[in-house]
Order: sequence, then structure tokens, then C-alpha cells
Amino acid sequence: MRDRIFESFLDRQYEQGMALAASTPLLDLLHLDHQHYAAVFHCKGFVRRAGGVVEAATGFEAGIYFGPDHLRRLQPIELVTWFGPDDVWSPHIRPPFVCLGHVTAGVGLVDLLYQLFEIITWRRVALHDALNPEAAQWGRRNRDRFPVEDRPLRARELRLKIRRRETGT
Repeated sequence: MRDRIFESFLDRQYEQGMALAASTPLLDLLHLDHQHYAAVFHCKGFVRRAGGVVEAATGFEAGIYFGPDHLRRLQPIELVTWFGPDDVWSPHIRPPFVCLGHVTAGVGLVDLLYQLFEIITWRRVALHDALNPEAAQWGRRNRDRFPVEDRPLRARELRLKIRRRETGT
């Protein structure tokens, strides 16, 4: 039996997610099927290279899956899967797992994309009770290095109406 409410929710997620991706150079969103997406972020984040050096990098990928009960109950471990890179450096990511923090059933695609962006760029950082305690410890010592990306995910649109001013000469 089809769940029309869930189908409508998925249709809205597609429209809103694709609109966000079209509005920014920092995100490519691949619609794999009605419930699966792959997000590629072209923003700066940190990776930890061999030898322990932490440096800025670009190109981060995650998968998003809206399970059949997404509107009723949340399965956080199934919702987001980290695809790469494996050497990502974040207190909230330990591949393939991502800790989004507090999310509720029915969370939308755009909200998830913003949360992932904020995690990758170190705009959203919890340095306690971390999924990656080493990255959290590094973060406590290197607060001056984040956020690592200056650009917002979506630039604000500025609409100006310019009127020519008449001079009475």
C-alpha cells in the first residue's frame, strides 16, 4: 500500500534539495532514487593525512537515505552515511558514521544538507561527547583554525530596485 503522505514528502525533498544545489557552487546533489541521495560538498573541511598532519581540503561526500518510516521514527544510523574521504577530520564523523546531533523524525533534506555542511566546515562543533574524540581534542587546541570555509552554503540573494532620482535644475 502506498503512503501518499510519505510520497508527497519525498517529492518536496527532491524539489527543495535540487533547488538548493542549483543555487550554490558548493554542493552537487545526486538523486539516486526516490529515497536515496548522494551529496558532494565542494567546500573546505579538514582531513588528517598520514603522519597526523591536519590540513584543509575540498571534496566531501555523504549519502542520505529516507527510510520508509522516516516521518514516524528516526533511524539516525541509517539516515546519513559518510562516503569520503576516509581521512576526514571532524568530531562528528567517523566513517561511515556521522553524528548530526539532535534531529527528529521527518527532518528534511535541506536541513540535513545544511547540517552536513556545518559539520564539514567546522561551523557546528561540539567538542565533548564526540564520535571522533581525537578530532575533538585537536579542535579544543586549534579553535583559531575554524570555521575553515568562509563562504555560506547558499549566498543570500540581494534584490535592489534602483530609481533614478530627478534633479530639479
